Amino acid sequence: MKISRIARVAAIGAVASLALAGCAANEGDAAVVPSEEPNETTLSGTISATGASSQTAAQEAWQAGFQLTHTGATVNYEPTGSGTGRTNFQEGASNFIGSDRAFNDDEIAAGGFGACLTDDIVEVPLYISPVAVAFNLDGIESLNLDAETIANIFAGNIATWNDPAIAEDNADVDLPDTAITPVHRSDPSGTQETFTTYLKSAAGDVWEHDPSDEWPLSGGEAAQGTSGVKQVIDAGVGTIGFLDASQAGGFGQVHIEVQGEFVAYSAEAASALVEGSPLREGRGAGDLVFDVDPAAAPAGAYPIALVSYLIACEQYEDANTAAIVKEYFAFMASAEGQAAAAANAGNAPISEGLREKALAAIDLIQVG
Repeated sequence: MKISRIARVAAIGAVASLALAGCAANEGDAAVVPSEEPNETTLSGTISATGASSQTAAQEAWQAGFQLTHTGATVNYEPTGSGTGRTNFQEGASNFIGSDRAFNDDEIAAGGFGACLTDDIVEVPLYISPVAVAFNLDGIESLNLDAETIANIFAGNIATWNDPAIAEDNADVDLPDTAITPVHRSDPSGTQETFTTYLKSAAGDVWEHDPSDEWPLSGGEAAQGTSGVKQVIDAGVGTIGFLDASQAGGFGQVHIEVQGEFVAYSAEAASALVEGSPLREGRGAGDLVFDVDPAAAPAGAYPIALVSYLIACEQYEDANTAAIVKEYFAFMASAEGQAAAAANAGNAPISEGLREKALAAIDLIQVG
């Protein structure tokens, strides 16, 4: 991934603002205050990663901020999609990955992570973001939809925008008789698994398919990656799809029913869902995986929240690789890193409690 000058400057500005604010609020914090001549560390070399396209904007900010004080180290991140990223990690083709879902229990039990010396891995949720349900209808900026209606739309049971099920919750909107074209991912995607988990959890009577990173139906339009979904929604009329909220600007926004109220997506509302979710039991000390149940979303929470993970080895063969990965992960988890990502991507910064757990997990990264 090449970082544009504009993105780099924006990310650096976000890092600088937070670092300065942190120093003023708490002089005990070891905040990094960028200058025109950043201090260069002894880290040098290149690490390469692939994975979740939802993290694209956040990775741009993280790379820019990291290189302020690590000018000799380079981090390459290619947004291939989560499924490809996990495959690459298993085959040893990526030093670390981003993934919109953690490795599942069967994958953990099977082991065989080619990038690592052992089967022990670090999985830390450093990117939390609402998954927007976005549409393209001239003159309409938002619609209220409940889980059952959303499930019926993506299942192909509701075919036009003026269907009574949509009109019932949007009495003040002049709905057209335009055909609905639902858009999904063509590639295995953690964002897709997040969305189908919501459909199954909140509208199981309609959506009978198990959660999956692969789309279970043949209808609708399929597109590669987050950027592909965005392009198809934008190019069509009457299109509707799901994508990371950081990429949903300019489209109509679906407000989703939660406990009798319709909630717009926001970083704060997504964070409220994740904060109340338990960690999965039976995982290693560095394996922090949340069990998020959209049907249990509290009032005011947005029920479709992507919990995207950064995944690394606990033990690497190469000392330089281990050092750069560990330092980069620590930066992504830091208050500065989280603020830079939020400014560039609109995601929800992790809480202090989660940061403490994440840094403890990251500290396990070492040379074997």
